[in-house]
Amino acid sequence: MASPAQETAERVLRVAIARGDMPPGYRLVEAELVSRTGVSRGAVRLAIDALIVEGLVERIPNRGARVRVVSTDEAVAITEVRLPLEALLARKAAERITDAEADRLRAHLETMTAAVDSGDVRKYSELIQQLYGMVGAAARHPIAADLVSRLQAQLVRHQFRLSLRPGRPRVSLAGFTELVHAVTARDPARAEAAVASHLRSVIAALSEPTPHPGGPA
Repeated sequence: MASPAQETAERVLRVAIARGDMPPGYRLVEAELVSRTGVSRGAVRLAIDALIVEGLVERIPNRGARVRVVSTDEAVAITEVRLPLEALLARKAAERITDAEADRLRAHLETMTAAVDSGDVRKYSELIQQLYGMVGAAARHPIAADLVSRLQAQLVRHQFRLSLRPGRPRVSLAGFTELVHAVTARDPARAEAAVASHLRSVIAALSEPTPHPGGPA
C-alpha cells in the first residue's frame, strides 16, 4: 500500500500531466519534484515508478524518467479500449444518478457551453475531464471508473490538440450534450449510445491527418 507521501506525489504529478504543465517528453528531475510536492526523494521515486506502471511516465536508459509521449496510433487504441468502459459507466450513471448529481451535471454542461462560446480551449479541455469524472462518480462503479481515469490521463495532450481544430469543440459539445441529457433523463440505453457515438467521433478525428502541421502541439 502506498504511503501518504507517495500518494501526495502521485496526485501532484497526475494533475500536472493532465493540465499540460508537464507535457509529453518533460524530464522528471527528482530534486525539482521534491520541492514541488513537499515529500521525500524516496516517495517521489515510488510515485514515478507507479506512474510508469500506469503508462503516464517512461524511464529512458541513461537519461532518467520523462512524461511518456503517446503516439496518435496509441491514442486511437486507448480510445478504443475506453469505449466499452465509458459506455458501461454511462449506463450505470443513468441508472444510479441522484437528483443532486443530475443538477450538477446540467450546470457543468452550461459551463462547458460557455467555454466553447468564449473560445477558451484549455478550460474546455479541463471541463471534459471533469465531466467524465462526474459521470464515473454517478455510476458508482469504482473499478471501471479507475481504469477509465488511468486511460484518460494518457490522452490529455491529444484531447487538447483536437480541441484546437476549427469546429471540433462544437462537434464534441454536441456529443456531451446528448450524453448529459441521456444520463439526467435516466435513460441507460440512450446514455450508452451517446458516449459510444462520441468516442467513435474522437477515434475518427484522431485518425485524420493533422490540419495544420507545425501548429500548436
